[in-house]
Amino acid sequence: MYAVWKLCLANLRKRKIQNFLIALLILLSTLLLSTSVILISNTDNLFTGMHEKTNGSHDILRMDSGLQDPEQIREFWSDEQGVQVSKLLEYRTLSGVSYNGSDIPNLLLFMMDTPAPPLGVDELLTAQGIRSDTPEKGTVWIPTSLAYSHQIAVGDTLSFKTDSGTVDLNVSAVVVDIPYGGPFSTESRIWMNDLDYQALPVAEGAVPSYMMGIRYDNYADRQSDWNAFEQALGSPYLETVMSFDEISSFYLILNKVIGFVMIFLAVVMMGIAFFTIGFTIADAILTQYRTIGVLKSLGLTSRRTIGVYLIQYAFLSVTAIVPGLILSRFLSRMIVDSTLAYLKTDTDPLPLSGINAAAWTGVLILVLVLLCVWAYGRRARRIAPVQAIRYGMSESDSRRESRGIGTAGRSLIGFGSLPAVLVVGTRNILKNAKTSTLMMILTMVTSAVLVLGYVVLNSVINIQQTSPQWGYDDSNITVRVFNPSTFSKSEFEDRLSADSRIKNVSWHNGVTGVIEAADTPVAGEFAYPLSIVISIVEGSYNDIGFAVLEGQNPVNKNEIAIGVNVAQSLNKNLGDTVELYVEGQQHTLTVTGIYQSVANSSNSVRILAATVQENNPAFSATDVAYINLNNPAQSDAVVAELNGSYADYLSAATQKTLLDSVFLEAASTLILPMCFMGLLFIAVTLIIIYSICLINIRKEIKTYGIYKSVGMSSGRIRQSVALGISVLATVGALLGILLGVYALPMILENILSDYGMVDLPLVINRGGVVLIACLSIPAAAAGSWLSSRIIRKTSPRILVVE
Repeated sequence: MYAVWKLCLANLRKRKIQNFLIALLILLSTLLLSTSVILISNTDNLFTGMHEKTNGSHDILRMDSGLQDPEQIREFWSDEQGVQVSKLLEYRTLSGVSYNGSDIPNLLLFMMDTPAPPLGVDELLTAQGIRSDTPEKGTVWIPTSLAYSHQIAVGDTLSFKTDSGTVDLNVSAVVVDIPYGGPFSTESRIWMNDLDYQALPVAEGAVPSYMMGIRYDNYADRQSDWNAFEQALGSPYLETVMSFDEISSFYLILNKVIGFVMIFLAVVMMGIAFFTIGFTIADAILTQYRTIGVLKSLGLTSRRTIGVYLIQYAFLSVTAIVPGLILSRFLSRMIVDSTLAYLKTDTDPLPLSGINAAAWTGVLILVLVLLCVWAYGRRARRIAPVQAIRYGMSESDSRRESRGIGTAGRSLIGFGSLPAVLVVGTRNILKNAKTSTLMMILTMVTSAVLVLGYVVLNSVINIQQTSPQWGYDDSNITVRVFNPSTFSKSEFEDRLSADSRIKNVSWHNGVTGVIEAADTPVAGEFAYPLSIVISIVEGSYNDIGFAVLEGQNPVNKNEIAIGVNVAQSLNKNLGDTVELYVEGQQHTLTVTGIYQSVANSSNSVRILAATVQENNPAFSATDVAYINLNNPAQSDAVVAELNGSYADYLSAATQKTLLDSVFLEAASTLILPMCFMGLLFIAVTLIIIYSICLINIRKEIKTYGIYKSVGMSSGRIRQSVALGISVLATVGALLGILLGVYALPMILENILSDYGMVDLPLVINRGGVVLIACLSIPAAAAGSWLSSRIIRKTSPRILVVE
């Protein structure tokens, strides 16, 4: 055993640089994999924990159309066993708010009449400020999503636009409001004092609006409870319902994307690490072939020879895995705090779990490393002491090496016609085919990771170019009417029609409806009716720019386009019919199109205003106007004029402003992990190529010594090696572009399919993609150049004598 320890220590001392690089590679693999495990674990755990802490709802019922009796609905759910319900929360809707003199775009406000606690379901947690039972007069509580995304603090003043003017209220607290406080939210609940709420203007004849949360003791009972509810109603529930999947989706989506991508990349990195370890062990066995043969002749068994490598790499693994696990805690904390910021409070930071799972990840990596070492170390069992002492290798390898490269090979390659620098670089690649393949694969993966991160970030930042494919409009200007009771639609249209800059105008209303799904052949998954968001357009979907994946948008009153998740839930295709309830009226419509939309996770449909006007001729879409200009460059000027002329009725914004209000937040959250993974793979590329080239150069050091003896300088030899590796890296980078643009996005599509995105819209900047992909080339060249420093220190005289 003493001999095994001595040999192990000798290997650690003799190959300091290689051992350090392998340990660093194991550390980075551990860091990446354990971070992804902690991230995925905490994504579910933190949200679930906060949902439990606030007694969060599984369904939010909104009743704002007067189609069904709110008191009757609450009475049913209050009497239902295994169900908790909140108080009936009265609210009014506003669509205009400004902060520091600037409008906050793309935000629908539910102004809540705050009851005395407890609410029963969806209790509010204070993130900032001091909360009382209800807000003080003249103050409001706002959700973290609104406060953090617009840097609004306690004590700031918000100006709310109402039918009778502007109402200024101070922020007295920022609260964690789970249902309406998620990332990218375009809806916020503003909690008001009762006196302030009663002072809000109410349109004549307006129906009071109510909201109620439902929590199931056993979520699996939801379907049976819902069926009993609709039987008691005698009809489908015809108003708005927001399910737990919708509530949780945007809390989880970013971390799931980051986590799954990190796991994929960690597995790739581990594969590269194991290959590198195996290559290093194989090289060590060849280098120490004669020594191992001598030791075997003195009685050292093959088992103990393998034990030398097992102990060596077990030591390296432990010294690398432990700091990797420690660092993963800090990295995952940074990412979690960024992606789940809306769940944080000043007094109660987000607890980080999943440490045990990360520890087991470290154990798994250690076991895999030892298995890899054992598999490659077994090659030492084949060493015959006599052949090792005589040849320094096996007899068959000795014969093969003595034959060298035949004349046929030389004539085939035609090295004689190439410059010496190219010959040396090409020979280095061809003679070490396995390691050359590894380096090419490594640069390909690195380039693919860099390209994927760049393409995803570029696509999110420049979403305006592909907004129809994300389910948004493609109009130049969006106008949201926040004072419909006194707003004159006809006068507004007359002004627009007289403006030569205006190309076309279409109007849009968003309401909630129900698709009857009792006859769906899908195995009971959605046996109850689907509550969906209905887009109603007065005008043309094509003018607005809404896109479809299949078919076309509706152009007749008996047609409908449905989201991909609705199509999947109902098992509907083009040409099928659906039963849709709008404003309590049933319509039988033919499916003409299927589309994807990240908003509402594609749980939505599109119809024309003419469909609703069949039963309600007075219906007119007045919520939102989509305006296109003959010259889009004039958008800012038109927006300024509309906001100035109709300040009391509407809020106008360019499409870019509205999209940036949502997606720049996603981009800023993705930048940190994407940059980290890119830099990590660049570092790994440099490290591994340095290690491989160092091994190859040491094997060929005599040949390079002969080159120096015939007049080739150390600098030219090093340039030759670096040039060959650079060419190899260039090939890998080109393949990485294809992988990063076409293959890796499929991983994201699989993850995003649950969120209504089955075809990821990418904005590909070819110049940027090529530039980013080429970052792996200087990393590879630097690794080969640094490793070739030993050529400069080598004496040609000694090498020629040997």
